[in-house]
Amino acid sequence: MIKNVPPMGWNSWNTFAENINEELILSSADTLIASGLKDAGYEYVVIDDCWALRERSKEGKLVPDPAKFPHGMKYVADYLHARGLKLGMYSCAGLMTCASYPSSYNHEFVDAATFAEWGVDFLKYDYCFKPRSVEGKNLYRRMGLALAGCGRDILFSACSWGADETHTWIGSTGANMWRSTGDIVDTWDSIKELIQKQYTILPYGGVGCFNDMDMLVVGMHGKGHVGLKGCTEEEYRLHFAAWCLLASPLMIGCDIRKMDEATKRILTDPVLIGIQQDPRGVRPYLLKMWENDDLPVFVRALDGGDLAVGFFNLGDAPASLWVTTDDLGIPEIAGLRLVGKAAYTGEELVSKNGVLACDLAAHSCAVYRFRAVKK
Repeated sequence: MIKNVPPMGWNSWNTFAENINEELILSSADTLIASGLKDAGYEYVVIDDCWALRERSKEGKLVPDPAKFPHGMKYVADYLHARGLKLGMYSCAGLMTCASYPSSYNHEFVDAATFAEWGVDFLKYDYCFKPRSVEGKNLYRRMGLALAGCGRDILFSACSWGADETHTWIGSTGANMWRSTGDIVDTWDSIKELIQKQYTILPYGGVGCFNDMDMLVVGMHGKGHVGLKGCTEEEYRLHFAAWCLLASPLMIGCDIRKMDEATKRILTDPVLIGIQQDPRGVRPYLLKMWENDDLPVFVRALDGGDLAVGFFNLGDAPASLWVTTDDLGIPEIAGLRLVGKAAYTGEELVSKNGVLACDLAAHSCAVYRFRAVKK
């Protein structure tokens, strides 16, 4: 399966970790629909680690924990499918999952067939407990082959954390998305670190195999498994904007059943989701102010000739950022100017004398969708 736009959905791990069950998954699915998140594009409901029994069946198959999922996984899949949603599940390329449950090492083909029987649509495939004597790229190739031949269209989410130079071999595995970072936590430092890790690997994402910057912490407010300190609303806005502009998959990690209106507004911003889901699938590129890692300007060419330009202040003091239209492919001699609409606020920005400029507070951003018009 070739995925032309990055997937969107909700994942259980960031908030709930091992504290998952059928009721939580189904009620979260219902909330996706009732809240309008599904209408905004969020369609996958992903059950992360800790869903299985500690031992395989006598036939060598993975078994859902009946205390957590009394009706089994096909029941969950059928419930989601009847509501226009898709089921995602979790396994691991190593000897055990990260929480020490049975993984798919040496069971790739039987597990892929099992997931297909259950009606699974998405597989997150982690990298814990990998034998040092086995190359990770071969384990991901195995599962890629198993999924391709299982008889069901299952999106393959490779979660090797960018380890072992993932970017150099992930395209050979059949994965539809690949984790380029370690795990996110709900702090500003974590968000900043993951954004800056993208600077050198932007050319390795895009249609077919999207660069996954990990799940969203928007709206967690310091609660849940990776809650830790929490972030300000402005930091969450920057977080979501960066993931959208850099074409990362969007997997919500907060408890959406309890999300506030501010969180919903961030997660459903139409300008940013339109950029993230742009059908042209062009890779973003980076311009840095004065080679300062804290002041990146990200640019992405969009369908129909539009341009997405994001000004980001990752530093701890206010900053003024600017870029010339010539750097964006539109020289002054072309007789064009850029007119843009901002995400979140809808404010307009127009190029003047071939320059786009904005002032930003610390830990904030301004992302615009521009169209070139005649002067």
